[in-house]
Parts: sequence; C-alpha cells; structure tokens
Amino acid sequence: MSDATTTDLYEVTMAMSYLREGMTGPATFSLFVRDLPPERGFLVAAGLDSALDYLSGLHVGPEDVDAYASALHRPPGDLEPLLGLEFTGDVRAVPEGRIVLAGEPLLEVTAPLPQAQLAETYVLNQLSHQTAIASKAARSVLAAAGHPVVDFSLRRTHGPQAGFQAARLGAMVGFAGTSNLAAATALGIPAVGTMAHSFVEAFATEEDAFRAFARSHPGPVTLLVDTYDTEAGVRVAARVLRDLDHAARGSGSAVRLDSGDLGDLAGRARSVLDDAGLPDVRIIASGGLDEYAVDELVRSGVPIDTYAVGTRVGVSADAPYLDSAYKMVAYDGRPVMKLSSAKVTAPGRKQVFRRPGYADLIGLADEQPPDGGRPLLETVMRGGQRTGTRPTLDECRERFTADLGRLPSAARRIRAPVAPRATASERLGALAARVRHHIEEQTVAASACSSVPERTVSGPHGSVPR
Repeated sequence: MSDATTTDLYEVTMAMSYLREGMTGPATFSLFVRDLPPERGFLVAAGLDSALDYLSGLHVGPEDVDAYASALHRPPGDLEPLLGLEFTGDVRAVPEGRIVLAGEPLLEVTAPLPQAQLAETYVLNQLSHQTAIASKAARSVLAAAGHPVVDFSLRRTHGPQAGFQAARLGAMVGFAGTSNLAAATALGIPAVGTMAHSFVEAFATEEDAFRAFARSHPGPVTLLVDTYDTEAGVRVAARVLRDLDHAARGSGSAVRLDSGDLGDLAGRARSVLDDAGLPDVRIIASGGLDEYAVDELVRSGVPIDTYAVGTRVGVSADAPYLDSAYKMVAYDGRPVMKLSSAKVTAPGRKQVFRRPGYADLIGLADEQPPDGGRPLLETVMRGGQRTGTRPTLDECRERFTADLGRLPSAARRIRAPVAPRATASERLGALAARVRHHIEEQTVAASACSSVPERTVSGPHGSVPR
C-alpha cells in the first residue's frame, strides 16, 4: 500500500461517488485556520514541503484499491474506477516560514474533484501539525530574547516523524541546534547533547562520572549537575573543569540545570563558577521549559545562557491542534460556500495581500494588489509537478526572520498577545453576498415545495394522494 491509503475513509467514498457521477471538473479547496489558539498572536506557515511531496507522489495502485475495498466490505472491482488516480492539479500556497493570520489561506488546491478530495486528509494533517509546532517554537525564540534555544523534544514527540519535523521547524525559526541526531545529520544543523542522570548514577561518585565524561569527550564539555544536590554538583563540575586546561576544555563548556528553581540555581551556579575562575563556562537550563517559562526567566535577569526546550514545545502542549479546515470554494467554474453556524466559508479562489503593519487583505485570486500590498500565495505546483526547486532551510529561516521583524509588537507578546486581523476585499464580500443570496433562495424554494399540501381526489374509499 502507498500513502494513498493514509486518508479518512470518507475521502474514498466521496471520490468514488464523484467518479461514478462523472464529476471530474476542476475544484478548488482552500486550507486555512479559522481562529488562532489562545495566547497566539500569529502563526508560522509550515508543512508545505511535506504536502507537496505527498501530492507529487500520489498514485492509487492495486494494493490501495484492495485496501479501500476491504475497508468498505465491497469487491475490489467496485473500487476499480480509483485505480491509477494521480494528482495532476495546481497548488498555490504561502511559502514555509512566512507569518500568517487567522482566516488566511495557507494553501489552495485546484484539481479534478476526485483528486482534490482524496488529498484532503494528508495535506491538512501536514500543514496543521507543522504550523502549530513552528508557531510554538517561534514564540520560544521570541521569549529567549537573543539567548540560544535548542530542541530536546524527540523522546516525547508523537512519533519519530513528528520529532524530525519539530527539529526542522525549530531550526527554521532560529533554534541553535537539536538533540535529534537523525535530523541534525539530514538537515545540516548542529547536534547538541550532554549526559543523562543514569550516566552519573552508574559511577561511584559524581566526580568520577564527570572526569570519565571529560576524558571521553575533550572540549567543549557539558556536565549535568542536578543528579543529587545541584549546588554541590556545580562545585564538583567546577573542580573538574578547572583541572582541564582551557584548550582541552574548549570554548563553550557548560553546566546543565534540569530541575528545581532554575532561576535561583542559575544564580548560585554562576557565583560558584565565577569564584572558581570559570567565567567562560556557560549555564544551560532544561526541564519542562516552554516560551512562558523562558520568558519569566529572561525577564528576571537570571544568568542562563542557553535554553533547551523539549516536550512542551515539541507537542505544542498548550495548543496541540489548530482549528484548521480544507473547504471547497469553487467547482467547475461555480463559486461555493458553507453557511453552517460559526463555520461559514468564503467562496472563490483567493489571494492574501500583505500590507504594512499586517493590515492583510483577503481578496479574490484575480484581484490586483491594493496600494502597498504584496501577494502571499505563490504557485508551487502546476500539473502535478513542482514549479521550482525545493526551498532550503536557510531560505525558510530568512523569510521567517523578515516577517517577524515587521510583526507588530503586540502580536509578539508571549502573554496576552493581540493578533492582527485580516479583512475581506470588497469584491470578495460582494461575491460572498451573491452566493449566500443564491443559496438562501434555493433553500426557501426547496422548503416551499416540500410544504405544499398534496392534492387529493375522492375515490370509493375516501381521499387519496395524487
């Protein structure tokens, strides 16, 4: 089986029905986030590269058809119309690393209806998850206020692929390194790490452990000092590090604090290290950190040099999902919209125009940019093929850095941020009003028809419906 089976069952049932009904005209689906999670002033677009990999390789083979048939308890022959289905459509999207707001399309797919429908689950999964993680990581960088941040999330992310993505997304928004060796190797980013408490416990004394580690890993050396008594551990570490000459110790040696009152312990550790003549030895903090904890530590002025964030950032613990949607906005030249309460969608293919101060305007795809506005969505796939080269991590990071620098300060706040709100263009508003009016007219007409009393005629046994 292929990734064509990594989908919700109803995508298969709908695609099958479309094919049987001959509904293969071009459909446009728009992927967007309805509302930002609490405590978010912005989102960072991410996951596009994974989605494009999926679309460019989408092919329904015989084993996929067998899987569909088995799930539906039907003979494989019933599902044969899906055999050979590939993605041949176009994709317009916001490039990875760009900052986006609620309601703005991150991606629009235009393809024959069965193809666009079958792609929904996988594409929505990739963009939703990675945008959530990238946004959380970006806030960690903001909170650190220039101090290095590194990724320690792999052991508790929701699977190895999610861990790899967390490492990549952290690097995209400015993390200095990751503990994930596979990600570091594949992406060309620094691998970072120290030792576990088990290493210290394996030796008779803490000092034996530190000296053994220093012998095996000559400079820079980072020693984990909180296995027993943290302040005593710092003193032992200082003694071991001082016994190494500066060349052997290497630039960047550190002690790592992983528990307790990190602010208080960092102050004590700094005093011990300075008194030992080790002002160059840095302090790394870890242990349940996210942007909120980092922000408090930085604001209090504690002498922590590097922040290692793990679980809470790798799973975006306070906002582990986005209120994202992948909705049809046009089919076969006809704009469509959803009118469900609290889930109304806007019809038609769209473009987002970024204006100074993040006064974004959501308009129709064929609109001219307003004064000072620049389009965010770019064509990234045409006819099922990528239109350009795969962007590098550095290119994504540059986009993020540029966008972050222009973001209003209120949206950058860690607590109680105020997110800018995009507005709809006049043309988009007018189209939405026309489509809504047309749907409401049809609904009223259908309701009127269903409520017309049946005519009756008299027969020998009374009245009968006609």
